[in-house]
Amino acid sequence: MDNDKYSEELNVAVRVVHMACDLCQKVQKGLLSTTFDDNEVKSKDDDSLVTIADWSVQATVSWILSNTFSSENVSIVAEEDVQTLSKPEAAGLLGKVVSTVNECLAEASRYGLKCPDKPLGPSEILASISCCNSKGGPLGRHWVLDPVDGTLGFVRGDQYAVALALIDNGEVVVGVLGCPNYHMKRDRHNKQQQNHISSEVSVPSADLLEEGCVMYTKKGTGEAWVQPIVYGDRKYEWPNFAKQVRVSPIDDPALATFCEPVERANSNHSYAAGLASSVGLRNKPLRVYSMVKYAAIAQGDAEIFMKFARAGYKEKIWDHAAGALIVQEAGGVVTDAGGRSLDFSKGIYLESLDRGIVVCSGIKLHEKLIGAVYASWESSSL
Repeated sequence: MDNDKYSEELNVAVRVVHMACDLCQKVQKGLLSTTFDDNEVKSKDDDSLVTIADWSVQATVSWILSNTFSSENVSIVAEEDVQTLSKPEAAGLLGKVVSTVNECLAEASRYGLKCPDKPLGPSEILASISCCNSKGGPLGRHWVLDPVDGTLGFVRGDQYAVALALIDNGEVVVGVLGCPNYHMKRDRHNKQQQNHISSEVSVPSADLLEEGCVMYTKKGTGEAWVQPIVYGDRKYEWPNFAKQVRVSPIDDPALATFCEPVERANSNHSYAAGLASSVGLRNKPLRVYSMVKYAAIAQGDAEIFMKFARAGYKEKIWDHAAGALIVQEAGGVVTDAGGRSLDFSKGIYLESLDRGIVVCSGIKLHEKLIGAVYASWESSSL
């Protein structure tokens, strides 16, 4: 790959994810300091939680991408729509989204990005969210955004992520993962650092909320990087303070740590537990909200992430695109449970996914897990 190809896209993506993380932390602090009501959190038709952060991040990222790459027909695949926000009874919620977005965009110059000439009105905010209606596919360029991955973790003051990726002709070529409550690893040889990704439901202290990181990569470089999130009045400087991340060298299952989703609705914990036992994993699984699981593997805090969805559930590309590329470029392996590469070219879903997703720090662990899947699958209830 041309070393300069996608460099501008990566540069802009990292900057706007930093902006989005700052926005999210401000909203999260507000949620944690008060009892939130219907003007902060709404329920979607699928019963998942949506906060003002979801819509605000989507509007902000959409506006920045559309105005930065205005010479292109910018295609954005994203999770949220404006159906709830457009209802008359949602006027208070929309007002909070409008003020949150404008407050964030007013800071764009601090990140080296262009801000609007004047504050955006409600119709412009709704238009920015609505234009994220691409269905992706095998042709052309598509930005893929999950504005707040792990919304339940977000409203509980726990782990969540802002995920942005670029797909070009069906391949993920840029991946950026903002993890506002997940720390950069300070000692790459100290496995005791694992405890900071534990998803016990708790309210972090104010100093904990002031930490976090943004991981990013570009396809074919064999490198993934992490930066501390820019808070306060500091200006973002590219690529200062960046450190390269690398997956863990551990390949002994007895020493490996594996992550799995917290939510039980779309993940079979019992099958994953049986699989872990069969290959000799001894450590207790870390149940972590959001794509922070990918970040944990990329910087060596964990070695394995397994997810086996229950029948009928379809994985969405925005839940995996950015994280999968970061792990791969950091030296890890990401496939479905049949050992095949994930296919991001079929639209908003990972169509033809074989049984589940297996992410490992190295090929030895990966081969053992894939073998165990084939050996145990027929007797499973999935």
